Amino acid sequence: MNDTAPASVRITDLARPRLPLPLRTVNWLGQPWARSLIGLDMTELMNTARRQAGLDDFGPDSSFLEPLRTLLFCLDKEADLSFLGRIGARRFILQQLQNRLLIEDVIRRHPEILAEKIERPIIIAGLPRTGTTHLHSLLSQDQNLQYLAYYELLEPVLSAREQTSGNGQDPRIARCRQSLETLDWMMPYFQRMHELSVEGCHEEINIFTIHFSSMLFENMYRCPTYRDWYRQADHRPAYDFLKRVLQMFQWQRRSQGQRWVLKSPQHLETLDALIDTFPDARIVQTHRDPVRITASTLVMDTYGKRMATREVDLRINGRYWSRRVEDLLYGAMEGRRKLPQEQVTDVIFPEFIKDQIGTVERLYRFFELPFTEQARQAMAAFIAANPKGRHGTVDYVLEDFGIDPQERRAALRPYQTQYGVPDEE
Repeated sequence: MNDTAPASVRITDLARPRLPLPLRTVNWLGQPWARSLIGLDMTELMNTARRQAGLDDFGPDSSFLEPLRTLLFCLDKEADLSFLGRIGARRFILQQLQNRLLIEDVIRRHPEILAEKIERPIIIAGLPRTGTTHLHSLLSQDQNLQYLAYYELLEPVLSAREQTSGNGQDPRIARCRQSLETLDWMMPYFQRMHELSVEGCHEEINIFTIHFSSMLFENMYRCPTYRDWYRQADHRPAYDFLKRVLQMFQWQRRSQGQRWVLKSPQHLETLDALIDTFPDARIVQTHRDPVRITASTLVMDTYGKRMATREVDLRINGRYWSRRVEDLLYGAMEGRRKLPQEQVTDVIFPEFIKDQIGTVERLYRFFELPFTEQARQAMAAFIAANPKGRHGTVDYVLEDFGIDPQERRAALRPYQTQYGVPDEE
């Protein structure tokens, strides 16, 4: 923690969010008419997306339809959306459908994109708060690696209309900046838990949303039926779509041969699909005290749901995410048995924070990648400019969710023993 950072806070309105007054007023006035005014019918949404994008073809793979149908059922029947939450959900679904139309249109017009080779991508897999974001940001300082910026993930392709009518500036950047300013207004503590920047690297979980096969939906909405679908699904079609999108970006950038650095917690549960799609990937799994991670995941997830949900039952959400953290960690233990052991390595959070450059040096040897002086200096500058807790911190308390820390410790101990993950205070 640096000396000038704001004091730590304990968020006390997790169950009954106190949104800014204008938002509460709109929700109160609009709630009685939410269902009649804001449609979530799949056919109507797909037709609206086609009309708005001016395109018809969602691509050759229809496997996104089943998760989309399941998600829309949950949004309508399970998520307990507020009026503004229902508006936001409709807009988000439409944006993903338009993204898909625009991506497939580029690939249809330039089929040579599918000949692009994605070579030895570096993929970070770990739960939130285990150092994944910081490690991802560090590696992205290396000019020899490429990454996906946050604004590109929100809108991977500009429409033809915006490409021809602009003033040379990318309008996606301004829209992304505006969305982050709105996020800060609605959730002023979010940056303390997960920092987002317009042009900084971000995780490919947003590409999986365009296939509607993404854990992000579980973070945004209460959707247990979607979770049940997600847990039993074959995720290879979603990874095939991720590969198509990477090929598109690589073709646009003329960057074939430059290795990607990616990261998402979603990979923990889907390592078999990952390695089938990217057989020469180098995978880094990050680890941290899972009881502490469960507490921070619960607070961050519950805080984030205020954007869409009227109220959150802390005990139900506590049980939900305690189980999901356990699913992810033990799913990764099972999945790693199927990976070539020479293609996966581990980073333990306390060791990483104690010696960040030393950890990166070890990883570069694992990647078989030269650790250049440019990369070293850029990473050192990033570390100096981004001290831990610079936006302030949040108190994470498991007991607020009716969860017994000792019970969680016992349930997760085999994972800690397997990877040598120490307890934290």
